[in-house]
Amino acid sequence: MPLRMSSLFLRTLREDPVDAELPSHRLLVRGGYIRRAAPGIYSWLPLGYRVLRNVERIVREEMDAMGAQEVHFPALLPREPYEASNRWTDYGPSIFRLKDRKGADYLLGPTHEEMFTLLVKDLYSSYKDLPLSLYQIQTKYRDEPRPRAGLLRGREFVMKDSYSFDVTDEAFLQSYEAHRNAYIKIFDRLGLDYVIVKAMSGAMGGSASEEFLANAVNGEDTYVRCSGCDYAANVEAVRVAVPPELPYDDVPAAHVEDTPDTPTIQTLVDHLNDAFPRDDRKWAAHDTLKNVVVMVVHPDGTREPLAVGVPGDRDVDMKRLQAQLEPADAEPFTDTDFAAHPTLVRGYIGPGVLGAKNPSRIRYLVDPRVVEGTRWVTGADVDGSHVIDLVAGRDFRADGTIEAADVREGDSCPVDGAALVLARGIEMGHIFQLGKRFAEALGLQVLDENGRLVTVTMGSYGVGVSRAVAALVESSHDAAGIIWPREVSPADVHLVATGKEPEVYETAERLTAELETAGLTVLLDDRRKVSPGVKFTDAELIGVPTIVVVGKGLADGLVEIRDRATAGRDDVPVGSAADQLTRLLRQDPSPPSS
Repeated sequence: MPLRMSSLFLRTLREDPVDAELPSHRLLVRGGYIRRAAPGIYSWLPLGYRVLRNVERIVREEMDAMGAQEVHFPALLPREPYEASNRWTDYGPSIFRLKDRKGADYLLGPTHEEMFTLLVKDLYSSYKDLPLSLYQIQTKYRDEPRPRAGLLRGREFVMKDSYSFDVTDEAFLQSYEAHRNAYIKIFDRLGLDYVIVKAMSGAMGGSASEEFLANAVNGEDTYVRCSGCDYAANVEAVRVAVPPELPYDDVPAAHVEDTPDTPTIQTLVDHLNDAFPRDDRKWAAHDTLKNVVVMVVHPDGTREPLAVGVPGDRDVDMKRLQAQLEPADAEPFTDTDFAAHPTLVRGYIGPGVLGAKNPSRIRYLVDPRVVEGTRWVTGADVDGSHVIDLVAGRDFRADGTIEAADVREGDSCPVDGAALVLARGIEMGHIFQLGKRFAEALGLQVLDENGRLVTVTMGSYGVGVSRAVAALVESSHDAAGIIWPREVSPADVHLVATGKEPEVYETAERLTAELETAGLTVLLDDRRKVSPGVKFTDAELIGVPTIVVVGKGLADGLVEIRDRATAGRDDVPVGSAADQLTRLLRQDPSPPSS
């Protein structure tokens, strides 16, 4: 049956919703696809739900084609499995927790590693049962602190998560590659322009992971790609090329100098060039060592200060820092925090008071470029003073290194040294080499072919199904509205009947029936009291890729076919329109991969 706009549960809007920042948020609400129920929570309306189910269909077909089997878990989960994996604590405030009437703890599932692990443990015990891949498409919940951007950052979302189980690490790599290839097919069929990048594993743990990022100007993830090789990584996962250590036998002893009114790097560099000019070149920001103090908040609520040292021409990237500290959070150091640590002189903090063995007892981690023999100008821990010629390894030692400095366009690739290029994307998929973390925590073992108990090796693989709907709009829209890729569109054809003549509507009904008989889905605008201008505006906003207009041309026996993506138009005889449309649309199928 066609979707009739005269009775469809749909209201398009002419004005953007006040809380919408991104095109996908604006257009999905205005086009009648979703409606806000609460911050970060959306209801799916008929057209939106059709698109969501089309994305699910593509994901399901490719997962089935690779041999994975579908299951379905509850969203309401007991505390005990997450306590065993320590994620009840590690997730901190990021999960929804609740108690039943008897006081037992539950959570709304953010992801289901524990439940999959326990299910396989319950049913399988031999190497003969493996390899195994299971998946589900299910609603997930995370207590996002700042829900925004519509479907891209919500508290409730639909995700496909799958898990592989193998007897050996070597066998696991085959399962990992099978999932990776399935993801390539999924995102190819969705029509997304995407890149695969190295990523951080975060709260998932594991030895390695990769993200599938849809290129998008408004994407929240920044990634780099090398201009000379195939290296690509989320900025959180970029590793700095560590320079060689330097000799420092001829470096003068460190000396403290008055540097009044120099609380910033630029004021310090200007003062150094005026008061302490170098013979070889001018002082620059990269000669200075900037020490930034943050407060680390652990999932159990414990708080501890952390000092991070980076070259002065860099800033601490809080997102990169956060990725290194997970599952803990990092917060800015407040006035109250400084008051509690009087050895820290704001604007003039130096290594002299930092480190677990120094007066402040504040853990001190530095950028990997701060290697032994490098010489720095940095704070002297006295207001208005800096120390010059402070040499790493000779005059101070950090407690370790951390990748927290910002990554910039033109930085050197860690593989071949070529320049890195920055871009932005939306995370669409993430695949993890979990290893044995969850299997060990939950006791998932099987007997191998020699009769010995071995711990199973696991992989975890996620696709943002509801997020894909928004990502597709971000990548495919214009000023007028959405332009859906054909395979996820809510209909194959948007047939618009314009005018008041009964013949127009009779012809539109007949053409709709012919197209439906041919296996095409039709969104029929059969509204009698709506002007052609409003109908055309709605058609462009809704974004079905093929629009057919039955109107003035009918007097000449013609209907108009419009291509939403190219704005191309073609008049065809009404008698052959159904055949032409069927041939046209059947040339653009994307069948499931075998």
